[in-house]
Amino acid sequence: MSRLRYFIEKAKLRMKLEEYLAEKYSDAGFGGVTITETPLGTYVVLHVMRPGRIIGRHGTGIKELAEELETKFGLKNPQITVVEVEVPELNPYIMASRIASALERGVHYRRAIFWALRRIMEAGAMGAEIVVSGKLRSDRSRFEKVTAGYLPKAGEPAMRYVRKATVHAKLKPGVYGIKVRILPPGAEFPDRVEVKRPVSEEEFVVEEGEGTPPEEEVE
Repeated sequence: MSRLRYFIEKAKLRMKLEEYLAEKYSDAGFGGVTITETPLGTYVVLHVMRPGRIIGRHGTGIKELAEELETKFGLKNPQITVVEVEVPELNPYIMASRIASALERGVHYRRAIFWALRRIMEAGAMGAEIVVSGKLRSDRSRFEKVTAGYLPKAGEPAMRYVRKATVHAKLKPGVYGIKVRILPPGAEFPDRVEVKRPVSEEEFVVEEGEGTPPEEEVE
């Protein structure tokens, strides 16, 4: 197998696994999966809002899931870890799933994406972008994009800090695609300039006069 074919097959397997887990644990608030292959096995990290629904009683859910991943997807010795999503509004997969659910219930797409953008920014995100594509108004496909804050699109900071996810919603006109990109708080950028507050004259005098003044010489 060529190198290109190898990475294509890995990407297809990851996509199938993510779709399977998203459908299986939709009631648990599925927020994405991270897969890491090592010589000792495959480490699978699930990000969910309600971990108890995946773990099960005495860890039975984890054991059943490990067997499914090994038999259905061919993962070698899967080691599963469940991580709770503390702030769902900063998870792009959860927010994209909420938008898709709202569209399937009949909510207007503009109302859904502006609601999600407001929730993301109120949670403390530095920037966010939401794109909805499909047959929004007519039989021709188009897209609607809303942005807020600061969001890099290219370079090493964008690859390191920006979180992104894509979810599809099945409606009567067709399939809608929802893409969400979030820049979480605390990201540091080399081109970001901080302007300090100027020091007033009184503060400058206090800073210069810090410490105990010397005793005056007695004549």
